[in-house]
Amino acid sequence: MWLETETTVDAATAISQGARQYQEDAVVADFPLGTEVGFMVLSDGMGGHAAGDVASKIVMTEVFTELKFKSGAPNRFAAHVHGVLRHAAASANAALAEHVADNPEAQGMGATLLTAVLLGPELHWISIGDSPLFLFRDGALRQLNEDHSMAPQIDFMAQSGLIDPEAAKDHPDRNCLTSVLNGGSIARIDCPESAYELVPGDIVIAASDGVQYLDNDKIEAEIKSASGRPAAEIADRLLQALHELGDPDQDNISMTVVRIGCAASMDMAPATDQSVQQVDGGDAGGDPGISPRRVRIRRPSEEAPKKVGAQR
Repeated sequence: MWLETETTVDAATAISQGARQYQEDAVVADFPLGTEVGFMVLSDGMGGHAAGDVASKIVMTEVFTELKFKSGAPNRFAAHVHGVLRHAAASANAALAEHVADNPEAQGMGATLLTAVLLGPELHWISIGDSPLFLFRDGALRQLNEDHSMAPQIDFMAQSGLIDPEAAKDHPDRNCLTSVLNGGSIARIDCPESAYELVPGDIVIAASDGVQYLDNDKIEAEIKSASGRPAAEIADRLLQALHELGDPDQDNISMTVVRIGCAASMDMAPATDQSVQQVDGGDAGGDPGISPRRVRIRRPSEEAPKKVGAQR
C-alpha cells in the first residue's frame, strides 16, 4: 500500500581521483523535482587506463538509460523495480561483452555496479562487487548491501583465530572481487526483494570502495559531525578526511550522499532546471567535484495497477 506522505531528499554527488593515475569511477544521480522516482548509479572500473574507465562509463550509462526510460511510467516501474534493476545489470554486462568483442585489447576489463532507487521512503538496490551502500541512522553507520570481495571471509578467519587480525587488515587478497560485471557470468547479485523503509533523518551513501580507506568509525564520526548539514557538506567532509589521510595509494573516490526528510521539516532549496547530477572520470585532475540537489519525491497513487577472483 502506497503511503500518503511526501518524502524529500537532499542529494549530492562527489568524485576525486585520489592518488591514482586514472579515474576509473563513474557516478550519476537523478532526483527530478516533482517526480515519484529518484535513483543513483555508481560504477568502479577495473583494468587500467582505456579499460577500467571505459568499463565504468559503459555500466553507468547502460543502467542509467534503462532506469531513466522505465521510470517514465512510475507506477509500472514501482511494481517491477527488481526486474528492472536485474535487467539493467544484465544489459550493462552484455554491453561490456560487446565492447570487448569489438576491442580485444580491452580483454579483462570489468566494473562494479551499485544502483539505489528511492520510491518515496522505500529504498531498493542492486549491487555487484564491493561498492558499499551505507545507512546512517540514529548516530550509527551500517552497510546495507553485500560485500562481494574476499574481505568478509578474511575478517571471519581473523575473528575465528585462523589468522592474525593485523595480518587480516593488510591481507593482499582483501580487495579480490568474488563477483563483478565483466561480460561473463555474474557470480553473485545482491538485489533484495523487499524494500528497505527509510525514515526522516536517514542519510544514505552509495560509494566506491575508495571511501573505505577511512574505517567505519571515522566515516561515522564525519557524518555525525555534519548530519544536520546539506548533503554536499557531508560529501565534502568525507573527501577532506580522505585527503587528510595522505595515503599514497589512495584509490579513486566517488559517492552520492542523500539526506531523507519530510516536506514539512526539510528546508527546500529553489528548484533548478537540472535534474540529472553526473560526475564521471573524464580527463580532469584529482580535485573533488560536488553537485548538490534538493527535490521532493511523491509516492505513486493507489490508483496504479497492481568475475570471480578479479583483483582490484
